[in-house]
Amino acid sequence: MHAADVAIRSESIKLGQFIKLANLVATGGEAKEVIAAGDVTVNGTVDTRRGKTLRDGDVVCLGDACARVTTEVSGEDDYFDEATANDDFDPEKWRNL
Repeated sequence: MHAADVAIRSESIKLGQFIKLANLVATGGEAKEVIAAGDVTVNGTVDTRRGKTLRDGDVVCLGDACARVTTEVSGEDDYFDEATANDDFDPEKWRNL
């Protein structure tokens, strides 16, 4: 079964949060229900703890859909624009406008 990589911004995430982030469920209530029912596996083992801590490389499955936790940085936050790098912009000057 192929697991889609789902990036997280920290080193860990709770199981309930992750299955929502990975779009395996639509709501937190639905996450709670499927986890409690034993429908979710973590690394091939059923886990009924919504607060289970997941880390990089863990694979979570719900039915036929699987997602892998990744902590890789996408680089989107590190955008550098050479055209405006030395524009002397002062955000404090514009804060109260």
